[in-house]
Amino acid sequence: MKIFRFDKKVGKQVDAYHSKHFTITPISRILEAQVEVMQIAYMHLAKDGVIGGHEATVSQMLLVVEGEGWVKGEDRNPVLIKKGQLAMWEPGEWHETYTEDGLAAINIESDQLEPFKALPLLSE
Repeated sequence: MKIFRFDKKVGKQVDAYHSKHFTITPISRILEAQVEVMQIAYMHLAKDGVIGGHEATVSQMLLVVEGEGWVKGEDRNPVLIKKGQLAMWEPGEWHETYTEDGLAAINIESDQLEPFKALPLLSE
């Protein structure tokens, strides 16, 4: 057995897209024929943190594991997201995430990503 760290202390501070108080720690990548097909990362947004608005390059899931914040999609309308919820964006979709009090999330990106069919939508 091996034990690894992925907390924000071993992550990289990100300021791209006007992001602030945002740390990312890559966890794993899956490669096929030397081409990345999936990436998994831990994201930590401190108080007043922002992942600045940008277009998704591939399908992307943000799984909130601690705290809460706001996510935006193409329509730019903020939607509250909390621990135990996930947001998903499609390739090319503009998106942004921010928090007042802080949040931690697992981010998964892949061109083969789709939610498990039994997951209920928040509106259900």
